Amino acid sequence: MEWQMRAIRGATTASENTEGAIYSAVTELLQELEFRNRIDPDRIISVIFTATKDLDAVFPAAIARRIYPNWQDVALMDVQQMHVEGSLPRCIRFLIHAHLPADAKVYHPYLRGASNLRPDRSLVS
Repeated sequence: MEWQMRAIRGATTASENTEGAIYSAVTELLQELEFRNRIDPDRIISVIFTATKDLDAVFPAAIARRIYPNWQDVALMDVQQMHVEGSLPRCIRFLIHAHLPADAKVYHPYLRGASNLRPDRSLVS
């Protein structure tokens, strides 16, 4: 089987700036990623999480480590997303680099309020 380094993007929104709301949003986003892409954790190279400046109750990467103990060797990073006036509030995004089969179709999950960012990538309800 031929493998390629691939990038997967995704985003969601938290209902409020609390650990519980951010935990819920990140959990849902990562579960959707896992369900749709069937990624082997050993094939994940790195994950960069961004959060808008109005989310500071908890680090998304810390949540990922709680949800997926097998990500202990994955390089995770949290950064603040650049602020642009009028942009989507309480938004959490990720960029994942992983080795995937060359012919694998990649699904980029955009959930909750972030579905408006990329309607072409959002789930149809």
